[in-house]
Amino acid sequence: MSAPYAGLAVLCMIWGLSIPATKLGVMAMPPMLLATLRYASAAPFFAVLAWHGPRPSARDLTRLAVLGILGIDVGQVAQVLGVARTSASVATVLSATIPILVAVLAAWRLRQALRAVHVVGLLMAASGVGVIAFAHDSRGGTGFAGVALMLVSAVAIAIYYVLAAEMTGCLPAASIAAWSSLFGTIPLVVAMPWMGAATPTAVGAASVLYLGLLVTVAGVWIWFVVLRHVPARIAAATQYIQPVIGVVASALLLGDQLATGFYAGAVLVLGGIALVARRGRTG
Repeated sequence: MSAPYAGLAVLCMIWGLSIPATKLGVMAMPPMLLATLRYASAAPFFAVLAWHGPRPSARDLTRLAVLGILGIDVGQVAQVLGVARTSASVATVLSATIPILVAVLAAWRLRQALRAVHVVGLLMAASGVGVIAFAHDSRGGTGFAGVALMLVSAVAIAIYYVLAAEMTGCLPAASIAAWSSLFGTIPLVVAMPWMGAATPTAVGAASVLYLGLLVTVAGVWIWFVVLRHVPARIAAATQYIQPVIGVVASALLLGDQLATGFYAGAVLVLGGIALVARRGRTG
């Protein structure tokens, strides 16, 4: 296996474990505090990246600030709050709807019609989300609040990706990630005194470091390096593997025992993703 593909495999594992790591973190501290510490620990890296990159114009800085608020203060915060209110397995599968939403929003922004197979995929995935929302695990149910928060997170993050992609014409992707992350971190740090205290634990510290340094910092770095050597379609295909890793890890680390309805919903969601990502003749 060549180095770029080995890096992609490592990245798939790192990102696949992000939701279980978040679940462990919210069991040790308030969810908002976990999100804040995650991005605060990653901020120095992004500050260096922003400093050495091109200087955005005032207009671009405004757009980057909006991206940061949308992607982090809405998307990532809603995700950590959703994970706190549902099982890690359910949260993992629901987060897998992000690529579908990206496809829909990108088609809308670019005025491209979705093919029939894509519409079928969207309907399958939507049905899967509905099945999962009604499925209950052995701990007393996923909770509609958790499902709703995960869907809000997916929509916000998908919009972030699409709008960020539009900015790659004037700024490198690494600079967009750096500046938007810094702007998104500022409101969290300002609000930190009102987030409640947490007793330091090894699990909590490990979750923060994993999410901040591995998922956010190392993950972004590996992703950009991989994209220089691996076709985007192959890199994007790892989205099918990450939910599987997350569900297996949730069962092993957290003891998730899920109802049959969950597995039926997961099959529909992942099948829908596969159809939406399918390539074919245009027209």
